[in-house]
Amino acid sequence: MGLYLYGASGHGKVIAEIAEENEQSITAFIDLDKSKKKILDYEVIHEMPNEVIDLIISIGNNIIRKKIAIENPQFSYKTLIHPKSTISKRTQIKEGTVVMAGVTINSGVKIGKHCIINTNASIDHDCVIKDFVHISPNTALAGNVEVGEGTHIGIGTSIIQGIKIGKWCTIGAGTVIIKDVPDGATVVGNPGSIIKQNR
Repeated sequence: MGLYLYGASGHGKVIAEIAEENEQSITAFIDLDKSKKKILDYEVIHEMPNEVIDLIISIGNNIIRKKIAIENPQFSYKTLIHPKSTISKRTQIKEGTVVMAGVTINSGVKIGKHCIINTNASIDHDCVIKDFVHISPNTALAGNVEVGEGTHIGIGTSIIQGIKIGKWCTIGAGTVIIKDVPDGATVVGNPGSIIKQNR
């Protein structure tokens, strides 16, 4: 049985090509936008199949990805890892997560469900990445960093060792994190400072 990708957009294209690199066949994309008929060389369908399918949620928005996963527990969620990534054999990666090209993940890292570890990100030893996190391209996490559920780490962010970042935070592009970040915070700058916090 081939793989289905939920989300026919640019992010979906990248995930499709990771599947192709792994010689994983793709049956179709799923997208509720009926104006979308084809993406790359693949058909776009507009309803969820009735049978159990192999699925990756190919949507960058963490909230939407969680909503789809919760609403569709019946499907078999797969993990895709680009062959041009470097991942320790002592790393744990849960279902639904996608690892892009050029990523380095070192020993003892634990990555949750439905995460995006984007192009050229570096995650050092013993980090813990919770479910529905997006680690953007060229981000660097030093050792023993913890990232809470649903947090989006912006492109080019640097996080020093031992930091804890809370749930559903937004870390702006190029931010340098040198102290812990509470749940729901938006942080920007060097050093990072909180500009907004959702309670």
